[in-house]
Amino acid sequence: MTPTTPGATPDHGSGRGVSDVTPNSNRRSNSGMDVTDFPDDLVQTQAAWNATYDALAAPRPSDTTALRRRLLRLSARLWWHPYWDTARSAPAARTELRQLTRARRAVQAA
Repeated sequence: MTPTTPGATPDHGSGRGVSDVTPNSNRRSNSGMDVTDFPDDLVQTQAAWNATYDALAAPRPSDTTALRRRLLRLSARLWWHPYWDTARSAPAARTELRQLTRARRAVQAA
């Protein structure tokens, strides 16, 4: 794909359409999409779910039964959270939530 104007870059390299997440924000905005604002408890539950899943996926985890039970409890909390009753598109919002928590974790790790 060649740019049509001098100095222009194709969309896939320009940074457009990429979400911006700050470490202290539960808000995510994609170009062309509405801003999604998640409640703090929902973001914390998703982060706890991710941490529990990672602990269970580690080689030789200790107390797998407790980790599996915790993952199940967190999954139920995520699935039945009242926020999903108000979300315009729950499947898309669930994906956004997972991406938000992954991005936040990456920012914290850096």
